Amino acid sequence: MTPRPRAPIRDRRALRAAVLACAALAAMPARAEPVRAVVELFTSQGCGACRAADPVLRDLARKPGVVALTLPVTYWDYLGWKDTLALRPLTERQRAYARGRGARQVFTPQVVVDGNGFAVGSDRPALDRLIREACQHGGLPVPVRGEMKGDRILVEVGAAPEAKTEIRGDVWLVPVLRSRAIAIQAGENGGRTATYVNVVRGMQRLGHWTGQPISFEVSDAQAHIADADSWVVLLQGAADGRPGRIFGAAKGPGL
Repeated sequence: MTPRPRAPIRDRRALRAAVLACAALAAMPARAEPVRAVVELFTSQGCGACRAADPVLRDLARKPGVVALTLPVTYWDYLGWKDTLALRPLTERQRAYARGRGARQVFTPQVVVDGNGFAVGSDRPALDRLIREACQHGGLPVPVRGEMKGDRILVEVGAAPEAKTEIRGDVWLVPVLRSRAIAIQAGENGGRTATYVNVVRGMQRLGHWTGQPISFEVSDAQAHIADADSWVVLLQGAADGRPGRIFGAAKGPGL
């Protein structure tokens, strides 16, 4: 067998250098992917139809570019099981979304994408379509960054895009509980153990955003309320006191 000709030493050295450079690049920690969409799931432990939405949200929560939040509501508590994670302000948030779009009723499971897209929470094709359409229309146009510095949370919000200098909004710190398994003992889901992810435990308004860069610094303790172990930052518009489009978002540790 005729031996294959070897590349010149100079070429072999260049190839080896390129391989080492690629290996070094692969070993570097990846930068966090910017958040492209915010998905809010309004749900209840007492809602039998909600069980089909839980795995959908868990899957979305694993995607780096998505903030996926569980918002337990209170209005199904009368069915025989009081939701142990539900908060009245979350119920009011869903009702405010409904008023903003002229809807007379609220329901679960419902998803809201970026504050202005609505679907049944278990309808994965519809949810994927909303996320895709939101990204095609610019997604979240304002950069938002949250970072831990010791026992402080530093929040930085960028400027509005030049084409949208008229947009305004509020900056919210949202404490979340990353995971919780609940043994439901009565009601429509009695005997079932449900696992919820990124459960919202409150919403704290940090301040108003006028379209110009702004920063906030808050104590880490503000994010660790009611058993929360991480947080999300939302930049959201408002109209007549009702939540509007979400313009930007950032994830806290472990999300």
